[in-house]
Amino acid sequence: MQKFNPKNKDILVYINGKLYPRAEAKVSVFDSVVQGGDAVWEGIRVYNGRVFCLEPHLNRLQDSAKAMAFEQIPSNDFIKKALLETLKANNMMDGVHIRLTLTRGEKITSGMNPKLNQSGCTLIILPEYKSPIYPSEGIKLITAATRRNSAQCIDSKIHHNNIINNILAKIEANLAGAHDAIMLDLYGFVSETNATNLFMVKRGKVLTSHADSCLPGITRGLIIQIAKELDIPLVERNVSVMEFQTADEVFTTGTMGELTPVLSIDGRIIGDGSGKRPITQKIQTRFAELTAEQGEPIR
Repeated sequence: MQKFNPKNKDILVYINGKLYPRAEAKVSVFDSVVQGGDAVWEGIRVYNGRVFCLEPHLNRLQDSAKAMAFEQIPSNDFIKKALLETLKANNMMDGVHIRLTLTRGEKITSGMNPKLNQSGCTLIILPEYKSPIYPSEGIKLITAATRRNSAQCIDSKIHHNNIINNILAKIEANLAGAHDAIMLDLYGFVSETNATNLFMVKRGKVLTSHADSCLPGITRGLIIQIAKELDIPLVERNVSVMEFQTADEVFTTGTMGELTPVLSIDGRIIGDGSGKRPITQKIQTRFAELTAEQGEPIR
């Protein structure tokens, strides 16, 4: 369970060119993010004075904003400069998570129509001191009744702020006493959890679901690259809950939680219960090396 970090009490938050103390950081009630969750976002981490995977995150933000037909979208260079200046102003160099949000902007009057947005986008940069949110020893998952959005409804590749679908699954996890919930696609195959991508290991091979009804996460893509680099067989295909329940190893991936081992799914213990996860640990080690080596320097 996440708790308030006192180090975040006096952080400065960037909103449209200005830095505001935490208590004063607000957007208009006419902003699209308030009116209909009409915004796109990215979660980004800072390690050892560097912003990790900044370019891929900014590119995905641009793609999401374009898919949503936003107008007057700020450039990657503009956003990068604002983000680095915000981190410098807060003297944040390590152990930081950034919530980067781009909304369609402020409306001239309340309503759904994007034509009411006539002042351009709202850019919000919210950095916080935040460690990976899951316990390092692992997490428990349940399978949610709430299905993940299909591309027939809304393409999960758009990283949008309207995440009620995921929140409903998280509520199911909370009520079941689990950390998170696995969401299935409309065909009954595993998509992802309400907050992360999923990988499993069986007899030395790594499996993960196609990124059809799940977000193709930045960390997910990095794990796929690491597996290839380490000569670990990896297959993307439809995977059932039963396969995950009977896997040798299961782990989640995401910027907020990094790589986290899964202890159980729907009460089924993953693996033999010994806690040995050789492939997960091998990938975790390489991931940690990359976070220490790569990234956009803050200074």
